[in-house]
Amino acid sequence: MRVMQFHIDGSSTQLTARAHAMLLDRAGWYTAEALAVPKNITPLLLPPRSPELNPVENVRQCMRQYRLTTRVFKTYDDIVGLCCETWTKLIGRTRTLMSIGMRDWATTGQVQ
Repeated sequence: MRVMQFHIDGSSTQLTARAHAMLLDRAGWYTAEALAVPKNITPLLLPPRSPELNPVENVRQCMRQYRLTTRVFKTYDDIVGLCCETWTKLIGRTRTLMSIGMRDWATTGQVQ
């Protein structure tokens, strides 16, 4: 929960008055009552059991299809190593990452 609080606090210092929503799934650390949400952030909780609405799910799916599919790993460290390598390559492809995570409904009405 401390990491989420750190994220929310940091985000609140970077948001304009018009851009204040934070899209969250329903993980326990996002909905904990002890979380202090600043007034300039409005948490928007996704409906339960709706992974198709969560952009991170598409990033994970892309990573699986791109590099992590049809492999047999010998050790846990092999899995973690390839996941880290795949993530590093993906974050270097900014346009690809943006297209995977973009949602039309999330940008409707915003000035481009």
